[in-house]
Amino acid sequence: MRPLLIGSEIYRGSTYGPKHPLAIPRVSTMLDLVQAMGWVAPGQYLDSPRATPDQLTRFHTPDYIAALMQAEATQAVDPAHRDRHRIGADGNPVYREVFSRPATGAGGVMLAATLTAEGGVVHVPGGGTHHGQPDRASGFCYLNDAVLGLMTWLDLGLDNILYLDIDAHHGDGVEAAFADDPRVFTVSVHEDGRWPNSGPVENRAGGHARNLPVPEGFNDSEMDFLLRHAVLPILRQRRPQAVMLQCGADAIAEDPLSRLALSNAAHRAVVAALMGLAPRLIVLGGGGYNPWSVARCWAGVWATLNCLPIPPRIPAGAEAVLRGLAWTRAAGRNPPESWFTSIADAPRPGPVRPEIRALAARTLEGLPEPAKLPA
Repeated sequence: MRPLLIGSEIYRGSTYGPKHPLAIPRVSTMLDLVQAMGWVAPGQYLDSPRATPDQLTRFHTPDYIAALMQAEATQAVDPAHRDRHRIGADGNPVYREVFSRPATGAGGVMLAATLTAEGGVVHVPGGGTHHGQPDRASGFCYLNDAVLGLMTWLDLGLDNILYLDIDAHHGDGVEAAFADDPRVFTVSVHEDGRWPNSGPVENRAGGHARNLPVPEGFNDSEMDFLLRHAVLPILRQRRPQAVMLQCGADAIAEDPLSRLALSNAAHRAVVAALMGLAPRLIVLGGGGYNPWSVARCWAGVWATLNCLPIPPRIPAGAEAVLRGLAWTRAAGRNPPESWFTSIADAPRPGPVRPEIRALAARTLEGLPEPAKLPA
């Protein structure tokens, strides 16, 4: 059964505003890139539906959904809604598709969960808004599509799910949503001391969460160590029925909003390691604020899911996609040639520091057995 790719044209030209970190094209560029590579077979691509208000209130409050819809309709926000729901505040601007775009991401992730009811693999690069809270926007995230997708799996009867988050920022919204639900075990690998300043190693959400806050300069060798000595042992111990991976690209060295040092080879290695360890796998997007590194990372993830080789030099059509990007940050004014001509970064190995080894050991302490719920 071939992996499925869920996307939407709503991402093309949609922006949070000219000075916002999400002023860049991400999902649309990734979709164009994999098409130009010839990596999408007939029937593999599905257009994402837009989640309905009723679907969204499975997690979010009706008042918040109504406020978000009103903000899109009026392109303004009531001061009371700004104060209560943080729409138009804290880096969560009112923009043209402020409801429709996140609702499309949520619809795609919920569709992915439904499509994998009996098994399968789905990539939803427009998903991964892991900071969204039930009644407010947070961290550029208006809805929490990951939570809604996990809830869809639960509604289908699954009771042993693992959520893994390798975004540079802690997956706080997902962890909080399932803090009292032993059916969902959450694991977050994120930069220590980075916003939202949560997810310390001692935080275990009642036992069914693990947090791996990593230091500045986190390299490919260290990610490989945590994968082999923390993440995969958890998977083998829990034997989940389903895995959801939030594959944010902001831990890559060229990203402006973190101080980590991964190559996109590390992301592909995580994806490859997860394949085959659960009958259901959904891979989301997430953070990432350099348009070249995000599109190349997620395109490489799609190639990995399909067991496709990535050529060292990409064809002219794919190169044209990458040369068509522009970025106003300093790094975008003189991009290296490899950002145009390749998808796979060279690995970025390095020493495995003692704090990484200690973090892996602490992660495995006191792992609970998977929940055994009545049939």
